[in-house]
Amino acid sequence: MRRLALTALFVLTILPAWAQSAAESADALAVRSVITEQLAAFNRDDGNTAWGFAAPNIQARFQTVETFMAMVRGAYAPVYRSASAAFGPLTGSGDHLLQEVVVTGQDGLQVLARYAMARQVDGSWKIEGVAIEELPQLNV
Repeated sequence: MRRLALTALFVLTILPAWAQSAAESADALAVRSVITEQLAAFNRDDGNTAWGFAAPNIQARFQTVETFMAMVRGAYAPVYRSASAAFGPLTGSGDHLLQEVVVTGQDGLQVLARYAMARQVDGSWKIEGVAIEELPQLNV
């Protein structure tokens, strides 16, 4: 009986942590998928798909796919034409997360892109904004 009680206690202690970890992993995978798919859409010049990953606040700010794509081309060249992306830490909690990504542009220059992500009412993740910071370049 005591062994059963200890097992139950162990399960009740570990299960919530495991469930939270699994949910966090699902969120991390979903966030990475959104960013990866938007980068791929930019590389194909598929503005409609890229626009679909933008949160309502971004869509309201730029109002059209064409305006959005012009902004990305002008201000986010490494993101607009990426060669690779390496995912770093995912921070935050609940419905707002921050995903760091080292993006290498097709010109070889690297930037640190910080993606502000928001969970939507339907449970999907959308990009609320991106801040980029140039990284020191290695001369190899």
